Amino acid sequence: MPGPRGIEPGDAAPDFQLPNANSSVGAEQMSLTDVSRASGTVVLFTCNHCPYVVGSEERIEAIANKARGLGMGFAGINSNDPIVYESDNWDSMVKRAGKGMTYAYLHDASQEIAHSYGAERTPEFYLLDGGGTVVYRGRLDDSPRNPMDATTAELAEAMDALAFGGAIANPRTDSIGCSVKWKQ
Repeated sequence: MPGPRGIEPGDAAPDFQLPNANSSVGAEQMSLTDVSRASGTVVLFTCNHCPYVVGSEERIEAIANKARGLGMGFAGINSNDPIVYESDNWDSMVKRAGKGMTYAYLHDASQEIAHSYGAERTPEFYLLDGGGTVVYRGRLDDSPRNPMDATTAELAEAMDALAFGGAIANPRTDSIGCSVKWKQ
């Protein structure tokens, strides 16, 4: 049962069925089942314009590659209002995906999925176990705008713990980034 801040570690991740802006990865429409893998899945709430996302692009690609290397699924979801932030519209998503994005890039036009997850910021990560239960929610590391200043790697550490049967030391961190741009 989602709490006041959405789903937390221990909660089941809500399913979704969303259009995919990245035609090179996956189908036109993708569900949580489509992106999930038995060893785990990373669901990322992201966008095109946030300087925290832009500053993390290479690290997001690296963590997507790490997920694949661990046999995990990975998908990004853009839930921002494209009326207020035109750079987050469908055409801009397709363009961004076409610049070498290696994971499904899903569009949550109704913002229903962001609400059901309780997504607060971009970037914000949810790590799910093979059964779809959230085992980590939060940030990639402690410096999304500048990789040179990062002193932590919470998501990578949680992924390793999940993959190798260890305990996740810190299952909940607060994401650092831009707020999700909600419709008026």
